[in-house]
Amino acid sequence: MSDHTSINFDDTACAFAYKQNQELKKAHFLFSAIGKPWLVKLALKLVPIAIKWHIPLTKTILRKTIFPQFVGGETLDETSPVAKKLGNYQVEVILDYGVEGGENGDTGFDQSTNEFMRVIEYAATEANIPFMSVKVTGIARLALLEKLDELMKAGQGTLMKRYLAAIEQLPEQEREEWHKVRTRMLRICETAANKKVGVLIDAEETWIQDPVDALTILMMDSFNKNRIVVYNTLQMYRHDRLSFLKDSFVAAKERGFILGSKLVRGAYMDKERERAIEKGYPSPIHVDKAACDQDYNAAVAYCIDNIDQIALMVASHNEESNLQTTQLLLKKNYPLRHPHVHFSQLYGMSDHITFNLARAGCSVSKYLPFGPIKDVIPYLMRRAEENSSVSGSTGRELLLIKKEIQRRQL
Repeated sequence: MSDHTSINFDDTACAFAYKQNQELKKAHFLFSAIGKPWLVKLALKLVPIAIKWHIPLTKTILRKTIFPQFVGGETLDETSPVAKKLGNYQVEVILDYGVEGGENGDTGFDQSTNEFMRVIEYAATEANIPFMSVKVTGIARLALLEKLDELMKAGQGTLMKRYLAAIEQLPEQEREEWHKVRTRMLRICETAANKKVGVLIDAEETWIQDPVDALTILMMDSFNKNRIVVYNTLQMYRHDRLSFLKDSFVAAKERGFILGSKLVRGAYMDKERERAIEKGYPSPIHVDKAACDQDYNAAVAYCIDNIDQIALMVASHNEESNLQTTQLLLKKNYPLRHPHVHFSQLYGMSDHITFNLARAGCSVSKYLPFGPIKDVIPYLMRRAEENSSVSGSTGRELLLIKKEIQRRQL
């Protein structure tokens, strides 16, 4: 068993061993560009328009720049060499089909469901792909999720009591529509259980999250009895998520299932705060980063304290949170590669965390999106925006890349 003192996130030789010199220089150029907020704002406005209007060379430029940095490819087959390359360094893969929410109708939602199932079946053939992710907004109408969430927030009692009451308040046609959503999720999770692939249910905005939480709890109750199949995603920048984690664990103990908890800090902070001001309700977001960090680390500790019945995924780019997790495991005499503990970072980011954790013996993966460029544009824009807004993170990436380039030159 590795000692945590051997985990050194400044070890760039380990972090970038999988990148050739040219790839490293391209990454340096890209993060330098992303570090310019004015350039990112311009791109956020122009790129979606250019894709929509089919402006020549737009896709070609994206395919040669930001796309390969953050995306595994346009098809499942294109992700294969990326997954194999990561596997050579003991890094696993979470496959993410890049479908975003919309008003696609039953036909579109059924197609997305079939695609999710195809991803599961593909992952089952690859030893290096133990997980895939699902967005409920890929299989359900946004307006229906919003309506259910509103009804649940107006209700009383536990999450599941509010969920059942909200379903009863829906008109018959919408109850039937929701039944189809639940059936789609059942098909996905049943396929995953049969193929022994983990399903990570993505988090959404607060105004549609309650029905997503309830649906995920139902899936865990069905499929997490003897082993872990389904994980819920908790955005810890929300000030209510630590208590939600504890409430979920109470439900898991009562119902006798393993609670799957993927902990992230979150992806919709600015949007959440702006909507709270616009609609005149208290912001669901922590007042500052320190409060968010405190809750995140407390959630990690809570999961490890109950590790027999909680499967924890530390999906974080925060060095302290990752290191704290390894220290807690060792303090309790657990192996770093505990069957209920997994680490993960986004593909193209925080390689210094991913590859150094892997070398220390941790179970760690890269979150690897794939899909046609037009479908993953929203994902790419979020990555660019996040890196631009969190200047410290981008500066850290640049510093380490530059350090590795200099080390190789010497």
